[in-house]
Amino acid sequence: MDWSTWGPAGHDSLTRPPARRTPEVPASPGVVVEDVGSGFTGAVVRTERSGGVHVVVLEDRRGVRRSFPLGGGFWIDGEPVTLTPATTTASRAPARTASGSRRVEGVRARTARASRIWVEGVHDAELVEKVWGEDLRLEGIVVEPLHGVDDLAGAIREFSPGPRRRLGILVDHLVTGSKEERIAAEAMRVPGAAGNVLILGHPYVDVWQVVKPAVLGIEAWPVVPRGQDWKTGVLKGLGWPHGTKEATGLGWKRLLSHVTTYADLEPSLLGRVEELIDFLTAEDRG
Repeated sequence: MDWSTWGPAGHDSLTRPPARRTPEVPASPGVVVEDVGSGFTGAVVRTERSGGVHVVVLEDRRGVRRSFPLGGGFWIDGEPVTLTPATTTASRAPARTASGSRRVEGVRARTARASRIWVEGVHDAELVEKVWGEDLRLEGIVVEPLHGVDDLAGAIREFSPGPRRRLGILVDHLVTGSKEERIAAEAMRVPGAAGNVLILGHPYVDVWQVVKPAVLGIEAWPVVPRGQDWKTGVLKGLGWPHGTKEATGLGWKRLLSHVTTYADLEPSLLGRVEELIDFLTAEDRG
């Protein structure tokens, strides 16, 4: 008798069912997995190469992100899986845009409307473009930086708003009793502004703050002493190069590179931008 066919405890290994193969699952954006070793659970954000190793970036419900090597050691719904690089089909653009809107396939960008969204500066415009750019092109809405709102009334007067030429304006630090609140109130008294201009804002001193600190792996933004340039103070607090215009620009690019979807931003901004888009496209709904 050939004893090599017998397994432990005398059971015939030829009659035992083969071990179940761990299923392979493409690491497509949005797939929720658990890393068995650490217990970290999150949705797939992206896959990338880091130090020659193919890794998957996961984000948990608190916005914390961690990277893990692709392969085995993951669970989905309590079952072991092997994560693989997303195939060409699986890695196609997700069903939703970076803003969370449902992606519309096969539709060409609309010719730009006369209506506009104005934001305070270049950084604001780049952030809005990164998260809402796909939606804005579909709707034909152009975002323009104002480079400050001190003469907002004059800019609105020159724009000459009307029912088919609306303005949606996003203002930093628009809180009760602020200089920005007084500027907005004065701007809305410009002839033609009522009903054709909507000014909204967020409570933060600078648009940098609408990026969740967890995106950078910190608990909170550095506290900047009164009287010090805010961006310079933040870069210094983060241990990044600071003190020059070039350092500020590079710091912003570094920060913006961590933003991939609306989930990386504070809710206080999300609702305001969506409201401005709805205001400018109201004519489509009659």
